[in-house]
Amino acid sequence: MTDLRFPIGKFHYEGPLTEDQKQKYLADIEQAPANLRAAVRGLSDQQLDTPYRPEGWTVRQVTHHVPDSHLNAYIRFKLALTEDDPTIKPYAEDRWAQLADTQTTPVEVSLTMLDSLHDRWVRLLRSLKPDEWKRTFRHPDLGEVSLEKNLALYAWHGRHHVAHITGLRERSRW
Repeated sequence: MTDLRFPIGKFHYEGPLTEDQKQKYLADIEQAPANLRAAVRGLSDQQLDTPYRPEGWTVRQVTHHVPDSHLNAYIRFKLALTEDDPTIKPYAEDRWAQLADTQTTPVEVSLTMLDSLHDRWVRLLRSLKPDEWKRTFRHPDLGEVSLEKNLALYAWHGRHHVAHITGLRERSRW
Protein backbone atom coordinates (compact mmCIF):
# COMPACT_ATOMS: atom_id res chain seq x y z
CA MET A 1 0.00 0.00 0.00
CA THR A 2 1.16 3.53 -0.76
CA ASP A 3 2.26 5.67 2.19
CA LEU A 4 -0.47 8.33 2.30
CA ARG A 5 2.06 10.84 3.65
CA PHE A 6 4.16 10.54 0.48
CA PRO A 7 1.82 9.64 -2.39
CA ILE A 8 4.48 10.45 -5.04
CA GLY A 9 7.38 9.24 -2.89
CA LYS A 10 9.82 11.16 -0.73
CA PHE A 11 11.88 13.97 -2.21
CA HIS A 12 15.20 12.91 -3.71
CA TYR A 13 17.80 15.14 -5.31
CA GLU A 14 20.64 13.89 -7.43
CA GLY A 15 22.06 17.13 -8.78
CA PRO A 16 23.37 18.96 -10.52
CA LEU A 17 20.36 19.26 -12.80
CA THR A 18 20.48 18.84 -16.54
CA GLU A 19 18.87 21.59 -18.61
CA ASP A 20 15.97 19.23 -19.41
CA GLN A 21 15.40 18.50 -15.71
CA LYS A 22 15.50 22.20 -14.91
CA GLN A 23 12.91 22.93 -17.62
CA LYS A 24 10.65 20.14 -16.32
CA TYR A 25 10.85 21.49 -12.76
CA LEU A 26 10.16 25.03 -13.98
CA ALA A 27 7.07 23.71 -15.78
CA ASP A 28 5.98 21.88 -12.60
CA ILE A 29 6.21 25.11 -10.61
CA GLU A 30 4.42 27.04 -13.35
CA GLN A 31 1.57 24.48 -13.41
CA ALA A 32 1.24 24.06 -9.63
CA PRO A 33 -1.44 26.74 -9.12
CA ALA A 34 -3.70 25.31 -11.85
CA ASN A 35 -3.13 21.77 -10.59
CA LEU A 36 -4.03 22.73 -7.00
CA ARG A 37 -7.08 24.66 -8.21
CA ALA A 38 -8.23 21.61 -10.21
CA ALA A 39 -7.65 19.32 -7.23
CA VAL A 40 -10.02 21.29 -4.97
CA ARG A 41 -12.57 22.32 -7.64
CA GLY A 42 -16.12 21.57 -6.60
CA LEU A 43 -15.35 20.42 -3.06
CA SER A 44 -17.84 21.31 -0.32
CA ASP A 45 -16.81 22.86 2.98
CA GLN A 46 -17.26 19.46 4.60
CA GLN A 47 -14.93 17.88 2.04
CA LEU A 48 -12.40 20.73 2.43
CA ASP A 49 -12.41 20.08 6.18
CA THR A 50 -11.67 16.36 5.72
CA PRO A 51 -8.13 15.18 6.54
CA TYR A 52 -6.35 13.72 3.53
CA ARG A 53 -5.16 10.87 5.78
CA PRO A 54 -5.71 9.82 9.41
CA GLU A 55 -4.04 12.39 11.68
CA GLY A 56 -3.18 14.50 8.64
CA TRP A 57 -4.08 18.01 7.64
CA THR A 58 -7.43 18.81 6.12
CA VAL A 59 -7.71 19.62 2.43
CA ARG A 60 -8.28 23.25 3.48
CA GLN A 61 -5.05 23.27 5.54
CA VAL A 62 -3.09 21.71 2.66
CA THR A 63 -4.50 24.28 0.24
CA HIS A 64 -3.46 27.17 2.49
CA HIS A 65 -0.09 25.55 3.26
CA VAL A 66 1.07 25.49 -0.36
CA PRO A 67 1.19 29.29 -0.82
CA ASP A 68 2.61 29.71 2.70
CA SER A 69 5.43 27.35 1.83
CA HIS A 70 6.00 28.63 -1.70
CA LEU A 71 6.09 32.22 -0.48
CA ASN A 72 8.91 31.20 1.86
CA ALA A 73 10.66 29.48 -1.06
CA TYR A 74 10.30 32.56 -3.27
CA ILE A 75 11.85 34.71 -0.55
CA ARG A 76 14.68 32.20 -0.11
CA PHE A 77 15.45 32.44 -3.84
CA LYS A 78 15.53 36.22 -3.67
CA LEU A 79 17.76 36.19 -0.59
CA ALA A 80 20.19 33.77 -2.23
CA LEU A 81 20.29 35.91 -5.37
CA THR A 82 20.98 39.14 -3.49
CA GLU A 83 23.13 38.01 -0.55
CA ASP A 84 26.11 35.70 -0.18
CA ASP A 85 24.98 32.38 1.33
CA PRO A 86 22.34 33.93 3.63
CA THR A 87 21.02 31.97 6.58
CA ILE A 88 17.27 31.65 6.19
CA LYS A 89 14.71 31.34 8.94
CA PRO A 90 12.68 28.14 8.93
CA TYR A 91 9.04 28.31 10.00
CA ALA A 92 6.82 25.98 12.02
CA GLU A 93 4.50 24.84 9.23
CA ASP A 94 2.53 22.61 11.61
CA ARG A 95 1.76 25.65 13.78
CA TRP A 96 0.97 27.84 10.77
CA ALA A 97 -1.60 25.19 9.74
CA GLN A 98 -3.38 25.69 13.08
CA LEU A 99 -3.74 29.49 12.83
CA ALA A 100 -7.20 30.99 12.40
CA ASP A 101 -6.59 32.20 8.85
CA THR A 102 -5.76 28.65 7.78
CA GLN A 103 -8.86 27.27 9.47
CA THR A 104 -11.42 29.80 8.23
CA THR A 105 -10.26 31.54 5.06
CA PRO A 106 -11.97 30.41 1.85
CA VAL A 107 -9.52 28.39 -0.24
CA GLU A 108 -10.08 30.73 -3.20
CA VAL A 109 -8.05 33.37 -1.34
CA SER A 110 -5.00 31.09 -1.22
CA LEU A 111 -5.55 29.85 -4.77
CA THR A 112 -5.53 33.45 -6.03
CA MET A 113 -2.47 34.19 -3.91
CA LEU A 114 -0.71 31.16 -5.39
CA ASP A 115 -1.55 32.27 -8.95
CA SER A 116 0.05 35.68 -8.38
CA LEU A 117 2.99 34.35 -6.42
CA HIS A 118 3.85 31.76 -9.06
CA ASP A 119 3.54 34.32 -11.83
CA ARG A 120 6.27 36.38 -10.14
CA TRP A 121 8.32 33.35 -9.10
CA VAL A 122 8.37 31.77 -12.55
CA ARG A 123 9.39 35.10 -14.11
CA LEU A 124 12.30 35.22 -11.67
CA LEU A 125 13.27 31.57 -12.22
CA ARG A 126 13.21 31.87 -16.01
CA SER A 127 15.52 34.91 -15.79
CA LEU A 128 18.30 33.07 -13.93
CA LYS A 129 21.66 32.60 -15.61
CA PRO A 130 23.51 29.27 -15.25
CA ASP A 131 25.86 30.56 -12.54
CA GLU A 132 22.93 31.93 -10.51
CA TRP A 133 21.45 28.44 -10.13
CA LYS A 134 24.55 27.51 -8.14
CA ARG A 135 23.95 30.25 -5.56
CA THR A 136 23.05 28.99 -2.12
CA PHE A 137 21.34 29.77 1.14
CA ARG A 138 21.97 28.16 4.49
CA HIS A 139 19.16 26.34 6.25
CA PRO A 140 19.82 25.96 10.01
CA ASP A 141 18.81 22.27 9.94
CA LEU A 142 19.67 21.23 6.37
CA GLY A 143 22.89 23.15 5.78
CA GLU A 144 23.78 24.65 2.42
CA VAL A 145 21.03 24.46 -0.22
CA SER A 146 21.61 25.42 -3.86
CA LEU A 147 18.92 27.13 -5.88
CA GLU A 148 18.95 24.13 -8.23
CA LYS A 149 18.11 21.83 -5.35
CA ASN A 150 15.46 24.21 -4.07
CA LEU A 151 13.89 24.27 -7.55
CA ALA A 152 13.68 20.48 -7.53
CA LEU A 153 12.27 20.47 -3.98
CA TYR A 154 9.47 22.90 -4.72
CA ALA A 155 8.56 21.26 -8.02
CA TRP A 156 8.14 18.06 -5.96
CA HIS A 157 6.35 19.94 -3.14
CA GLY A 158 3.53 21.20 -5.34
CA ARG A 159 2.97 17.78 -6.92
CA HIS A 160 3.18 16.13 -3.47
CA HIS A 161 0.35 18.19 -1.99
CA VAL A 162 -1.85 18.01 -5.09
CA ALA A 163 -1.47 14.22 -4.83
CA HIS A 164 -2.63 14.34 -1.19
CA ILE A 165 -5.88 15.92 -2.35
CA THR A 166 -6.41 13.91 -5.53
CA GLY A 167 -5.61 10.70 -3.65
CA LEU A 168 -8.28 11.50 -1.05
CA ARG A 169 -10.76 12.34 -3.81
CA GLU A 170 -10.07 8.99 -5.50
CA ARG A 171 -10.33 7.01 -2.26
CA SER A 172 -13.52 8.87 -1.26
CA ARG A 173 -14.99 8.76 -4.80
CA TRP A 174 -15.58 12.55 -4.80
